[in-house]
Amino acid sequence: MDPPRSILIVEDDEAIRETLRLALELEGYSVRTASNGKEGIDALPEMPRPCMILLDLMMPVMDGWAFVKALRLDMELASIPVVVVTAFSERARDIRAEAIIKKPVDLDSMYEIVRGFCGPGA
Repeated sequence: MDPPRSILIVEDDEAIRETLRLALELEGYSVRTASNGKEGIDALPEMPRPCMILLDLMMPVMDGWAFVKALRLDMELASIPVVVVTAFSERARDIRAEAIIKKPVDLDSMYEIVRGFCGPGA
């Protein structure tokens, strides 16, 4: 049996972060979380390469825009698909994200996007 596919969630709102984590783990994915962009960048070398990153934009320490900029500078990590999760979808257009999930998150829509990048959970 293959190990579960890995997903990184970068979200400063603990309730949203934990809800997304639990929902994805119940679908069979391995999930790592970070409460800001810096934690997310620091977590990437310590985890299996994620099949995607769910990224909030408005965060303290390092916001989503700075996170994507740092991610794209690393040739090893630059190809990881980034899906923005935000209440401000119009502000997400300047990030080269593969998709945008609008808050409040519709879990069925999120699962469809996740399966598109990661395949089915384990």
